[in-house]
Amino acid sequence: MPQTKHTRRTDKDKDLISRLTEAGEDVLHRLEELPGGKAMAEAATSLRKRLDELAVRLRSLDPLEKRVSALEKRLEALERRTKAEEQESARPAD
Repeated sequence: MPQTKHTRRTDKDKDLISRLTEAGEDVLHRLEELPGGKAMAEAATSLRKRLDELAVRLRSLDPLEKRVSALEKRLEALERRTKAEEQESARPAD
């Protein structure tokens, strides 16, 4: 079956990605061999984990923000209604 341009490009992309992955792994291994490199790698891993935890916590705030917004709108409507009632009762009766 003849290869199309798209198939050849995908194969080249995969090859490029695998080469970049290998190069990245080599760099990480070299960094660990340097003095303090292992501590730096551990710190980077720890930072990644903390950022992931923070992202989860932030996503859990979205529903709460929506609920607060809805409650604020309801409160505003109630306050408007109360003000209107107060103004009506303050009018002199004819």
